[in-house]
Amino acid sequence: MTEKRYALSLSAAEITCLDKWMNKVSRSFALVVASLEEPLSHYLAVAYLICRVIDNVEDCKSAPAWKDLRFEEIKQLLVRPSLAKLILPVWDSEPWPGLMADQRQIMTFSDGLPLWKIYTRLPYEVKSIISRWALKMAEGMMQLDNPGMPPWIVRDEIQILTRETDYDQYCYIVAGTVGHMATELVILQYGMQGELAQKLLQNCEACGNSLQKTNIVKDFLEDQRRGVCYLPDEWLSQVGYSPLALRGSTPDWSRKVLSNVLSELQSATSYILTLPYEVAGYRMASLLCLLPAYQTILMAAQQHGNLFTNEHPHKITHAVFGQCIQDAQAILTDNAAVWEYSQEVTRLVNAQFAGV
Repeated sequence: MTEKRYALSLSAAEITCLDKWMNKVSRSFALVVASLEEPLSHYLAVAYLICRVIDNVEDCKSAPAWKDLRFEEIKQLLVRPSLAKLILPVWDSEPWPGLMADQRQIMTFSDGLPLWKIYTRLPYEVKSIISRWALKMAEGMMQLDNPGMPPWIVRDEIQILTRETDYDQYCYIVAGTVGHMATELVILQYGMQGELAQKLLQNCEACGNSLQKTNIVKDFLEDQRRGVCYLPDEWLSQVGYSPLALRGSTPDWSRKVLSNVLSELQSATSYILTLPYEVAGYRMASLLCLLPAYQTILMAAQQHGNLFTNEHPHKITHAVFGQCIQDAQAILTDNAAVWEYSQEVTRLVNAQFAGV
């Protein structure tokens, strides 16, 4: 395995731009990206921000036909980023209902153009990976964006994914694709080949899926209040749809939801165990995603009586997040300790439901 096969020299202004926007859209993920070696940190910052642009279109409360136009424009930008000078002024004139101020800002000509200029300067191979997986994300979201139609069903004015397979497919579109994107960038940058590359590719979807499913549990109350539920209808029917009315669920059902997430997290753990120790920055970044997710699911298990109610637990404390950082540093180059961490959290989650 070689190191740093591709170089990218960004100006101080370009680096400041990426740092500013990473901290605006996600301070926790900005910390993750900051742990990476350059230029991989720059590649993944650009990739993440482009994915957030795609998310902004999906999150916008406009008609599906309007969203389809924006997705088509993003697809054009991914192939010909020079078109940003023509497309972003059009976006400037749009109201973008439902987006927060920072979300709207990155869609404008003045604040969005620098991102697409940096994307233009990426090495061809890097840009190809980002483009291919961002296109898959955009195309998948276009297919999902038909409320009341498969794979969605509407109950009590709440839009719900219909089947477990739809739930998995949704997570793949919005997050599994990012797992593929990041992994291919790492493989390219560090010249990984053969069995090592194949093992990483086998579990890379779980890295994205596990974080998305963790967020679906964490954000259940917020999503329900805005009329969306990503947990599948075929699961909800098993408890008489009581979670939709925020009446909670049975311990067995809550355990089923959390166990599904844990299964993905364990595959993501196997992914980290495959990473060579010398790729220290990417191992650290992966642990900074994985450990808070484990702790979020553990918190949900510890408070399972409040799950899917108005008291639904949703966020680990700053102290717990700080401990995750310390733990990640301590086990960074110790695969046995990483595996033990995974098994201990799983044991603790299961213990919360013992005898219930």
